[in-house]
Amino acid sequence: MDRYDIAIVGAGIAGASLAAAVAPHASVVLIEAEDTPGYHSTGRSAAFWSETYGGPGIQPLTTASGPALRDGGFLDPLGSLHIGRAEDETAIQALLARFAGTSVPLVAVDPAGLIPGLRPDWTLGVLEASTNYIDVGALHGDFLARARRAGAMLRLSAPLRSAVRLADGWQVEAGAQPLNATVLVNAAGAWVDQVAAIAGVAPIGIKAYRRTIAQLRIDAVTPADMPMVADIAGRFYFKPEGAGRLWLSPHDETLVDPGDVAPEELDVAIAIDRFEQVVDWRIAAVEHKWAGLRSFAPDRLPVYGFDPVVPGFFWCAGQGGFGIQTAPAAAALAAALLLGRAPDPIVAAIDPAAYAPGRFRPLA
Repeated sequence: MDRYDIAIVGAGIAGASLAAAVAPHASVVLIEAEDTPGYHSTGRSAAFWSETYGGPGIQPLTTASGPALRDGGFLDPLGSLHIGRAEDETAIQALLARFAGTSVPLVAVDPAGLIPGLRPDWTLGVLEASTNYIDVGALHGDFLARARRAGAMLRLSAPLRSAVRLADGWQVEAGAQPLNATVLVNAAGAWVDQVAAIAGVAPIGIKAYRRTIAQLRIDAVTPADMPMVADIAGRFYFKPEGAGRLWLSPHDETLVDPGDVAPEELDVAIAIDRFEQVVDWRIAAVEHKWAGLRSFAPDRLPVYGFDPVVPGFFWCAGQGGFGIQTAPAAAALAAALLLGRAPDPIVAAIDPAAYAPGRFRPLA
């Protein structure tokens, strides 16, 4: 029977990035239920890096990830514009206040100067110039390649069937061959509570939510440097995807059971209706539409660390919709906790206690 120091359940962005960080120091196997890593969430991301996305609890991880993402060539300039109407003044001021004193560059602007065809009632704007596109496929592939080069093994089409705690670790049934591992890492995205239950670990209460995106072809001349546009009230966002095309979402979060989700026609229709209330552009076609899963812990912060009750069970979960933009820093933070090492300098100033699984239940 194969023996590993660490078995990671889930080869999406969370599992892949953690494997890349720990494989140089330990023997690692990545266990993935699907035949393609990142199928349900990572591969369906809206693909942007925004320091305000996720709020102040996520911003340190996003900001700390920026240099690694830039140096790796995974970011391209985008910018984002948070817009609102007169009744959204309080929300606009709250956004500015939340990030005052941080390194996040936010500037109040007139949105009409940045979005041609903007309808006149959208008078409020905050420009976040640091927002970037992320090449998600390249980033995920790079983490997997780095993990493999360091000796990590990847098992595809290997859903976890059982995980039994032994005196010296875990006996795991996943795929064709059983294996033993000293530490079992739960990086299964929307399925993390199900994985915990299989391993006899109390769930945290992480829920899965569906997010819808449609690719539109539009008959409008937009600036080459037009930023992503997000409603300050959280009712939509859209971002350019080349000449005459954009990605549009109604910013939906529909509670669902983990699975292979598909877009609902009603959600696409709601997104288009909201979009048409923002700009006077004509939609020529809905070229493509899809949905992905986002998973959140009850307090909407990620979960990194050893379970406080069950030895050798490590959580790497609850990344919501910001798992990609925070991946380098989150993996560095989780790797330090997992290996019992000093943290990488990029996360040395981030307190991991905010993300500890013990915050959800007392010690046994």
